[in-house]
Amino acid sequence: MAEIRVENLRKEFSGFTAVQNSSFTVDDGDFFVMLGPSGCGKTTTLRMIAGLELPTSGRILLGGEDVTMKRARERDIAFVFQLFALYPHMNVRKNIGFPLLAQGMPRAEIKKQVEEVARLLRIDHILDRPVSGLAGGDRQRVALGRAIVRRPLCFLMDEPLGTLDAEFRDLMVHELRELHNRIGATTVYVTHDQLEAMSMADKIAVMNHGIIEQFGSPREIYDRPRSMYVADFMGSPPMNFLRFHSGLVRGASTVSVHGAEIVVPEIREDIAPSALALGARPEHIRLDDASRLRGEVLGAEYLGTTQIVVVRTGDGLVRARVPASDQVRTGETVGLTLSGAHLSLFDTASGRAIETALYEGARHG
Repeated sequence: MAEIRVENLRKEFSGFTAVQNSSFTVDDGDFFVMLGPSGCGKTTTLRMIAGLELPTSGRILLGGEDVTMKRARERDIAFVFQLFALYPHMNVRKNIGFPLLAQGMPRAEIKKQVEEVARLLRIDHILDRPVSGLAGGDRQRVALGRAIVRRPLCFLMDEPLGTLDAEFRDLMVHELRELHNRIGATTVYVTHDQLEAMSMADKIAVMNHGIIEQFGSPREIYDRPRSMYVADFMGSPPMNFLRFHSGLVRGASTVSVHGAEIVVPEIREDIAPSALALGARPEHIRLDDASRLRGEVLGAEYLGTTQIVVVRTGDGLVRARVPASDQVRTGETVGLTLSGAHLSLFDTASGRAIETALYEGARHG
């Protein structure tokens, strides 16, 4: 397998910029996920790495070799598509073995390698069945098998679980990560589903309008979002924002939001008076009658051991993930306490995170 390095990658289509000066490195053996909504540039980036699109500018290095202007057939990669792209007139065995047959490998060796891959994917019992009658999960395994059998430098996957139903998708998420661990593959995976990304990735690049908003580990991106976009995109429910206007000085550790003094991680930069937002994940908010930050309960979503309580404050809706045992009634007024050690601060004009002790040592995207 091999390291993938992308340097200042840019792609324009008739004046529209799909990818804007992206740079990142996928370490050898990493499972790397490009995450974002439709139209953010993630698939275009993947297609440039694959050689299916040529960049307007920038460089792509695969295993140290500059492959920027090489076509897909000249790169040692395997691509897994969302719609499987299987050959319907062939059975499972022939679909998996086709890349090796095209390379002129002896039939005995093809048979051996196909059966090894089929055992790895747990589809050796259906090798002689036609692909047209297979369930979605099995068809996805066949598509993966056809990619794996070549043992390429890296695997590129474009929303490969997008057509599966929820049960199969959840199963395949764990199987894909387990498969990755077993074969030690360098994998680049595109998805719009944050749960897929958080479940599988070693590193994630969150994209928005062709720009990488943040690059880092799943924990880093969830706990220390570098922009309001990332904070809002990651998490279900997403991060809450409480807006206020203030100037902050380096070393401060409290902010005043709607008359409530809230403890925050120590601030590491000076901020001129401006519109700011305090960011709090739902699990870092608890109900507290003594708090001066108050609002009206609009409802609660019961989730078994926890519940999501929706509270209308003077700054909009706040969602708190609290124990299911907390008793709340629609229409009552409750106080909210925020866990100071986990709060983020943002400049609402630029959307960027303000430097605090929470962000110390975090990687910049």
